[in-house]
Amino acid sequence: MASGQNAKEKDTLLGRKTEDAEVISTSLISAVLVAATAQFLVGYNTGVMNAPHEVVFPEHTTLIWAVAVASFAMGGPFGANVAGSLAESQGRRGAIVINTWIFLMGGILQTVAQSMITITVSRFIIGFASGFSSVVVPIYLGEIAPPKYRGTLGTMTQFALVVGILAADVLAFPFATPDPGWRFLFAATPVIALIQLFMSPLLLESPRWLLGADKNSEEARKNIKKLRGFSNDQQVDTVVNNYVAAFEAQNAQDEETLGKVGSKATLSELFRDKNVRLFLVSAIVLQLAQQLCGINAVFYYSTMFFEGITDNELMGTTLVGAVNVLATAVALFLMDSCGRRTLILWSSGGMLVSCVVIVLSLLEYFHHMMALVAVNVYVSFFEIGLGPIPWLIVAEMFDARYLSIAMAVSCQINWASNIVIGLVFPYFVEYLGAYSFVPFAVVLSLTFIFALIWLPETHGTTPEQLQAEVLKKNAGTEYKNPEHTIE
Repeated sequence: MASGQNAKEKDTLLGRKTEDAEVISTSLISAVLVAATAQFLVGYNTGVMNAPHEVVFPEHTTLIWAVAVASFAMGGPFGANVAGSLAESQGRRGAIVINTWIFLMGGILQTVAQSMITITVSRFIIGFASGFSSVVVPIYLGEIAPPKYRGTLGTMTQFALVVGILAADVLAFPFATPDPGWRFLFAATPVIALIQLFMSPLLLESPRWLLGADKNSEEARKNIKKLRGFSNDQQVDTVVNNYVAAFEAQNAQDEETLGKVGSKATLSELFRDKNVRLFLVSAIVLQLAQQLCGINAVFYYSTMFFEGITDNELMGTTLVGAVNVLATAVALFLMDSCGRRTLILWSSGGMLVSCVVIVLSLLEYFHHMMALVAVNVYVSFFEIGLGPIPWLIVAEMFDARYLSIAMAVSCQINWASNIVIGLVFPYFVEYLGAYSFVPFAVVLSLTFIFALIWLPETHGTTPEQLQAEVLKKNAGTEYKNPEHTIE
């Protein structure tokens, strides 16, 4: 008995020493930067159509331009739908490389377009790549990140995205001009995709995926050592054993519940499994909230919104982009120190107040410049919560069996909501005028209520621990959310 206890204590101590030994290695930084480049392209193409709407084939109508803008979001769900299966069959690294080729093809087509129809088709292709990226990049970063840095590195997807939006705003100053100026603006996408392809050897395959395919994988052991910065093989063995034990436990559960080992999860199983149903609903609500709160109305159409508010609409748009980046940088430091639920409450609450101020400013209860200030505050609160957390929290709520399908569903809902915003906001401005942000305020109010009452806290827990809490609740034991008040 004593020897068994000593062995257990030894294993625990070894695991703690292994975690403490983890560093931010050069290999990890390189892999994160190359993978995050895909999210930079998502952000760049989110904002690139904002400024040049008057110079790209200027004979277009409002409807044609709205469709071209929204076609980016229309491609997203299709990319999200195939990304999960390709990430499983081709590996996380292989899927990212395929995604880069799609960005390259769509970017070239957009750059040489001869009509708005071609612009719309190319935007759809780039949107497909963006939806694909929104699935595979968070999965990849979540799997290669050391546990104690998972929140920070997971937020890199959002940070890269907002840097991409700012880059589109800055490049618009010299290039949002009549042909051929706007073609240089669009050409950034294929150029950056080409650079990412050249840098792809720095992408180390996810050790978790490699060990899932072959528990004796030597490549997985090498990648763990490089990514975690370990100095000896004993540390690598500990991580490998943890991965293999998790896979075996998951296979045993699958065999018990479904009668077959290694079976793939389906969406219907997610809905039927009462132990993860709350997590699925939470993921869906947060994805809906992220888009229907109106954030992409700002990034798609801010130059339109700022007409009459500032003397230079592009300068106002760029200011919002810069604030967006700074707020996301702050979020990088908050992710591993604050609860996810706490940040969602602050985020949705702060955005709600900002929406009210925007509406009151447009109604001239405040000076019209307050609308510009309120938009920047609105964006800042978005980036500390509703921006990164809907993506990050999926990997924290679902175990390996459900992760790919849950991420794919989340992305499809996110992009479908994005389509709605891209299509309807110009008509909000046209028909609601000063009240154009009222629908977003309603969404934020509902999000705050959901987070306050139902959203589980995932910070500092594992999917298995969360499911254990749900099992207690389903068995009649009182469920205590570890984050019940706003910090």
